[in-house]
Amino acid sequence: MRTSTRAHVNFYLIEDDDGVTIVDAGLPRMWSLLHEALESIGRRPDELRALVLTHGHFDHVGLAARAQREWNLDVYVHRADADLAAHPYRYTPQTNRFLYPFFHPRSLPVMGSMAVAGALRVRGVSRTIPFDGLERLPVPGAPIPLHTPGHTRGHCMLYLPHRDVMLTGDALVTLDPYTGKTGPQIVASAATQDTAEAMQALETLETHQATTLLPGHGEPWKLGTATALRHARAVGEH
Repeated sequence: MRTSTRAHVNFYLIEDDDGVTIVDAGLPRMWSLLHEALESIGRRPDELRALVLTHGHFDHVGLAARAQREWNLDVYVHRADADLAAHPYRYTPQTNRFLYPFFHPRSLPVMGSMAVAGALRVRGVSRTIPFDGLERLPVPGAPIPLHTPGHTRGHCMLYLPHRDVMLTGDALVTLDPYTGKTGPQIVASAATQDTAEAMQALETLETHQATTLLPGHGEPWKLGTATALRHARAVGEH
């Protein structure tokens, strides 16, 4: 598995004998980084088999349409987020996302980096394969999608129990782009539809343990689900 990040946005590569799966699609100007990540593990674009989205927000869909067009990739997303993936700015967070950063000045460099990487110019992807969760996806690595709504209606973590890894997407991050705060937590209400539901969704980590958590934003967390949960619950809704 390969982790790649730029502009405080992460995507991941999962490889096995059948090829490579991309998890999340970052932002448009991360295209060269995707090629660099493939080269670093000795893989080629023609070995890519699928792209799986943890959810449909713009900063996770950025490369999806181009990857599908140039590489004919299947794009998987939970059926409750299929429309959002096609229209990645069309959502209503719990609080005003445009004003929120001004109350959290630590977030401004993060948001600026995301804008430079193309956060304001993301095209959605409408041709997707929907799934409901709990059954292994038929892609390299065979991740198990766990429906964890709150951040979005169709948000899913992706579980790799045989690798002791959970890809948490934005259900749990270690950097909140909207506050600039680090450590395990849910994303602020400026980008989350229902923070109470998002907190409740973290209970998934009690029943699906993993040593390594790979978030949509921030550094990997390698101290296990129990410590991540304690930290996230201490931070709470924000």
